[in-house]
Amino acid sequence: MKVTQVALRPTAASEKAGRPALTPELLAASGARYSRNNEGLESILSKIDPENLEKSVDSIFRMVDYGHQSIADMAPAAMFIDGVSMWLAYYIWTLCPTAGGQESSTRYIKISSEGLIAPEELGIGEKAEWRELMEQCFRAYQAALAVWEQMAGANPALMGIPQSLLDDSSESARKKVARMKRNYAFDRARYFLPVAAATNVMLVMSARGWVNLCQHLLSLDLPEARRAGELIRDELAIAAPRMTGYARRMEPVRQSIVSEFEKLVQLARAEPPAAGATALPFLSVLPPEGISAEEIARDLACHTNRYAPVGSSLQRTSVRFGWSAIGFAEIRDLNRHRTGSKYCPQVPRGFYFAPDQVPSESAEKKAALQELAAVGLRANQCALQRLRGSDPSYIYWTLLGTEYPFEHVTTADKFIYEAELRTGVGAHFRYARHLREALALFHRRFPSTKGLILEGSAEPE
Repeated sequence: MKVTQVALRPTAASEKAGRPALTPELLAASGARYSRNNEGLESILSKIDPENLEKSVDSIFRMVDYGHQSIADMAPAAMFIDGVSMWLAYYIWTLCPTAGGQESSTRYIKISSEGLIAPEELGIGEKAEWRELMEQCFRAYQAALAVWEQMAGANPALMGIPQSLLDDSSESARKKVARMKRNYAFDRARYFLPVAAATNVMLVMSARGWVNLCQHLLSLDLPEARRAGELIRDELAIAAPRMTGYARRMEPVRQSIVSEFEKLVQLARAEPPAAGATALPFLSVLPPEGISAEEIARDLACHTNRYAPVGSSLQRTSVRFGWSAIGFAEIRDLNRHRTGSKYCPQVPRGFYFAPDQVPSESAEKKAALQELAAVGLRANQCALQRLRGSDPSYIYWTLLGTEYPFEHVTTADKFIYEAELRTGVGAHFRYARHLREALALFHRRFPSTKGLILEGSAEPE
């Protein structure tokens, strides 16, 4: 695992225009001065000694509590986090939903067993048993890739690639078609990948966000998370040393994490989930008092694309939606939507491996995938057994196809944006289906919005 803080520098145009360039803490300090006087930026910058930036920060901060969270909000930091598990990357996003950033995608990258994180780093006790299961999962992933590639080769229409693109002989078109073919197989085989496989994450957010993340990571009873917290804290100290005072293990945070984990253990013990749970959608809508269905529809009059505005009635309407059980591969993507609150009790409910994507005439291929799925169900059972025994490392026994309940509480305008985005061009086939089903429930409640919400076709990108 490696964490690298990356500093920003002014552009040539900024330097040519004579614009100031400040360190993260100088930026926060300068902004903080605005709350204490109205002298303006030039006056504040005149107090900065370019030969002694550290002294300048203290000079500006002299009358301001730089430990205050509103000050830390004004100190930006970018970090690249390499070699963390897919589960920890997911967990980081749950804590930082408003951060800008990216993660290595299983839709575009072939993952190998060499990227599996060592059990010692994850806190796995039964190392030999775990390694054997993980190797079986990677073999199933490779076998599933071969099955999907064979089906696509035998029936190219399955991939939904536009005929005009297939007929285009240009080099750019050929490269695009080749990428789409790879993505088709990656999309459907990825469910066999262990969440303990390594990925890379890049995030840009304020020092306040990084401090909050460190508090949670350092308070977890998982060695991988604590190591990440330590490395992030060390890198944050390079960019904003005065902001790191609270980047430590916090007892209230630890107690909250323990309490939530105990709830998971009780869920796992009280209600053993059946394999193959169905992804049933649910949606509840609470418009403001006095708002009619007609007014909800009128709010979409200017909504010509998913970035276009919607009216205030939709912005004030509460929406709670989700599914009884969906694959962790999709949860990782849906979890990154910035608004509202998400809830995902990670008690395995089933295993998804894309059997619904197999055409009816390919019964032999479907049977081959069904046989491979046994390893996913076995991983679920191993994880459940350890969760019932209160082992927090249970999560590292699961796969991207492991299914959990998932819900999102937000407002109607944000739900509409998510539904349009996740059914649009390039959307993954599985979460496109999930959002279509949720959108159908919204249309059932508000029939007049049908056709006004811009549901996409989820064609290949």
